[in-house]
Amino acid sequence: MELSIVIPTYNEEGNVEKLHAEIVSALSPLRKKYEIIFVDDGSRDKTFEILGKLAKSDSSVKIIKFRRNYGQTAAMLAGLQNAKGDVVVTMDADLQNDPKDIPKLLKKINEGYDLVCGWRFSRRDTFGKRISSKLANILMGFLMDLNVHDSGCTLRAYRKEILEDFQIYGETHRYIPAIIASQGGKVAEVAVNHRERFAGKSKYGLARLPKGLLDLITLKFISTYGSRPIHIFGGFGLGLFGLGFLGGLYLIYQKFALGYSIADRPLLMLVMLLLILGALFIMNGFTAELLIRTRENQSYKIAKVVGK
Repeated sequence: MELSIVIPTYNEEGNVEKLHAEIVSALSPLRKKYEIIFVDDGSRDKTFEILGKLAKSDSSVKIIKFRRNYGQTAAMLAGLQNAKGDVVVTMDADLQNDPKDIPKLLKKINEGYDLVCGWRFSRRDTFGKRISSKLANILMGFLMDLNVHDSGCTLRAYRKEILEDFQIYGETHRYIPAIIASQGGKVAEVAVNHRERFAGKSKYGLARLPKGLLDLITLKFISTYGSRPIHIFGGFGLGLFGLGFLGGLYLIYQKFALGYSIADRPLLMLVMLLLILGALFIMNGFTAELLIRTRENQSYKIAKVVGK
């Protein structure tokens, strides 16, 4: 398989049929062996029924149906993990991404990049979505040191090898470029067309910004200390324990060398608090080390797979 198209899908009954037709039209001139993977993220409308008809009429269509709605990140991960193509292209199901841009992404990735991101330089979105995306890009550039214009654009092309053992959690799909860059991947971007939603309603807006900020902070922590959490927890713990130890030595000096009473000293309570907090931080570091070695990687459950 040369090319996989992965499309997370949730309540897009009015879009998937037209999207499929546009993808086939865009890929036909390329003369590549391809598959189109729709990940139905627990849709409540007729999306899965329509996708089933497409799979019967087109052998390149594959459907992964979730047991329930797990979110776009889980749907994206399932598609990436089940893709067989040497290059994997992801895109939204709402027809705002233009399949005609796929050849442009493939041309750029053939220059030696591991990931090519689409840049929606002329967005057709609501004010709330544009503002939340802009703020997320600024924060990502500041925390992750990755300068791309549009990290939230789902239209991307990946080399299959960069996705080996790849994991994303929460709602971190929009920060995939930063994750891959932190792992040493080469990331580029190309300007792509962006269209107004054809049918249905958007699932995002300003309300997702706080979640996105928390996910970004988590991503920064994981990328820096994910394989060695004892270093940050242990560092804080040793610092607090050290301050408590020095405070304790000072109190011992005052009691035995100077003969002062320390029983009613606020410093004694502070010393005890610092020692306890230091020990707790160090123990949390050990617990985190155990968790990263035994954690469950599967963040979704598949109900059915249609197609090869």
